Amino acid sequence: MAAAGSGGRRAKAQRGAAGRRRPRAAVPGAEGRLRAAAGRPVDEEVSSDSEPESPSLGRRREAAEEEVEETPQEKKLRLAKLYLEQLRQHEEEAAAAAEEEETQPADVIGDRLKEDVLEQKGRLQRLVAKDVQPPDPAIIRVLRGHQLPVTCLVISPDDRFIFSASKDGSLIKCKWDVESGKRLCVVPGGKKGTEERHMGHASHVLCMAISSDGKYLATGDRNKLIMIWDAATCKRLHIFTGHRDAVSGLSFRRGTHQLYSASHDRCVKVWNVAENAYVETLFGHQDVITGLDSLSRECCVTAGGRDGTVRLWKIPEESQLVFYGHHMLVTDVVACCLCRGSIDCIQLINEEHMVSGADDGSVALWGLTKKKPLALARQAHGMHDAQGLQQPYWISAVAALHNSDLLATGSHSASVKFWKCSEGFRKLEPLWDIPLVGFVNSLKFSAAGDFLVAGLGQEHRLGRWWRIKEAKNSICIIPLKRRAAAPNSGAFDSS
Repeated sequence: MAAAGSGGRRAKAQRGAAGRRRPRAAVPGAEGRLRAAAGRPVDEEVSSDSEPESPSLGRRREAAEEEVEETPQEKKLRLAKLYLEQLRQHEEEAAAAAEEEETQPADVIGDRLKEDVLEQKGRLQRLVAKDVQPPDPAIIRVLRGHQLPVTCLVISPDDRFIFSASKDGSLIKCKWDVESGKRLCVVPGGKKGTEERHMGHASHVLCMAISSDGKYLATGDRNKLIMIWDAATCKRLHIFTGHRDAVSGLSFRRGTHQLYSASHDRCVKVWNVAENAYVETLFGHQDVITGLDSLSRECCVTAGGRDGTVRLWKIPEESQLVFYGHHMLVTDVVACCLCRGSIDCIQLINEEHMVSGADDGSVALWGLTKKKPLALARQAHGMHDAQGLQQPYWISAVAALHNSDLLATGSHSASVKFWKCSEGFRKLEPLWDIPLVGFVNSLKFSAAGDFLVAGLGQEHRLGRWWRIKEAKNSICIIPLKRRAAAPNSGAFDSS
């Protein structure tokens, strides 16, 4: 897919040295296969260096292939029938509830199928922003536990638990129970040099991700390590090594156990967590990678810091699309070189659109078919005085309610801002602010969209440029209530 510029041009897939896999050592009899860690004990390190495939794994795979009697067409038909039956059962329950309320049920199965098709095409946009009401600051729940700034967090797929991590290396791992606010599991951080005998991280944890089935949790730190955990028990399962600098971004591909990781070493790595295996490495960014996200497709998006680019990585094709934006409005050429913003955070809205934030204070909306941003809000959180100079507040976190028009951004401006994407993602409209003191280092919407979680700290997650003493290192749960939806509101085809 090409990305068209303002003059009708399309961005070409960046191939060659910028998008190829890392060269690997030849492995006789195992070319093109995953180097799965068959027979490895739990909690053994997995490196991205080459290693031969075990004979026992090859025999098991051959046996599994022999057992498969179903053709691809038969499998597709069986899965389609199963999916329709599940939909029918779900909608029959909904119709029964509707009859009790004396309402007339619509063609709910057809509507659901249409939404699924739009979602796969990346064109589904639920218009919910206009119905979300500003919450009362008094009902925002504050959960304490981390000693140093919270750097990242994720919400379990069922919206029941929150996992968070911080600069103290701990994962108050923290399986926060959303209803009670109780800490169910804490893995404390260790001291530098204790990595081999300590269960948790021994340096700043910068990123985390949870698989869509809630089985695996992945965390990355400044010590170049990726740790894989059992999300239910908080038990460490594996350690992935191979990055040569801090791990700054993690994301599971939805519906799979394929894990993407990004690092300050400027590369993206692909792992198979279920098989405890390294897959491949992709290169292209010219500066440290500061953020990464993915959804269902076999691709991911990254923010490239001060190289000024956002990139879409197409894993099967070994190619990438490059997008440019977030440059400050200056007229002097020298000033332009000095003022190029660092793109620090990114998240996909749906399969075809994404949002990013930079330290020049701008928030950008992107479409994967356009080289430049579809919409750009400059100085999104305003300006502040820094050593006698007026500087924009850095955008340190962005969040999107998937397949909707509702966004949230965070900075150290003492507030979280909510935004509405106009139809077609052509405009960003500010809605309202929620007062929160400190650096907003992470933002996540619940899957149902009924609450937003913010990770706060006295410092930025990537450095110590400023310190806000009055801020509390904490997790804030912001409830979101909606007005009664109008009859004609709902899903919208953004095309």
